[in-house]
Amino acid sequence: MLNEINLNRVDLNLLVLFAIVLEEQHVGRAAEKLNLSPSAVSHGLKRLRRLLNDPLFLRTPKGMVPTARAMELREPVSDVLARIGNIVSTAETFDARTSRRRFTIGAPDGVSAVLLPPLLSELQRSAPGIDLGARQLLPPNRARGPQRAWEPVLDELEAGTLDIAIVPLATVPARFTKMPLYEETFVIATRAGHPYSRDPTLDRYCHMQHIVVSLTGDSHGMFDDYLVALGRSRRVALTVPNFMQAMSMLSETDFVTALPKRLAETYAKRFDLEITQSPVSRPPDQILAVATNAALMDRGVAWLFGLVQQTSQIA
Repeated sequence: MLNEINLNRVDLNLLVLFAIVLEEQHVGRAAEKLNLSPSAVSHGLKRLRRLLNDPLFLRTPKGMVPTARAMELREPVSDVLARIGNIVSTAETFDARTSRRRFTIGAPDGVSAVLLPPLLSELQRSAPGIDLGARQLLPPNRARGPQRAWEPVLDELEAGTLDIAIVPLATVPARFTKMPLYEETFVIATRAGHPYSRDPTLDRYCHMQHIVVSLTGDSHGMFDDYLVALGRSRRVALTVPNFMQAMSMLSETDFVTALPKRLAETYAKRFDLEITQSPVSRPPDQILAVATNAALMDRGVAWLFGLVQQTSQIA
């Protein structure tokens, strides 16, 4: 009950400050983002600590490290701020035809390169004032299994750095909404006329020089786990930060690489590539659009979420 809590002690700006300090884990950067002085941020943290009876953040050489209590508060504070934002946004009805909002979508480039063209075409037709930010998402080094590999994306959605993520997750917690878009498999791509395509066996595959997509240059790709299980290995001759660059390099070398099938089929002609079935058996990935339940209370995000699903059917 409201009368059981002294809301006069609660300044909602402190919740915003908490969320930004938790995101930045640095008083100076949080101050810049909030357009405040570092001393004002420090003063706000003191008020929060008294209010919540916890240190919340511990100063270390690496920055402000959140306490266990701060991490517990991350989700509920994010939810409260999203709900308040939704209440405020209802003051002006969202109209895609006239809106000038900007949304951020995160996806691997193997997904965004396929889905963005039809999505942008529809935006130009029905919502010309809306802008998009596309974030490249890739799993961390040597992540094991697709579910664990992509779970860090959920933290970005909760932090509000992404409005929607499009990733190959199998399941999501109840505080998220998922929408299946399509199933994706991987194929092997080479330049046109490459001798591998005439004899695409597992032996030939293992003896080829490979390109692996990695943001950090880590040469261990998802196919290596499957090869190890078969007692096989391969030589990774090159790592590149995205699939588009991998396709560009294929057209000028004798390397091979694994590509999402939709991506390979969409761009094979442009890069003069040949596509063969993968000799390494792996289950297909379910590509999902994911957003927090709190974010979908925003009519603009909910509209874009539906539009992503609609345009994925024509990609």
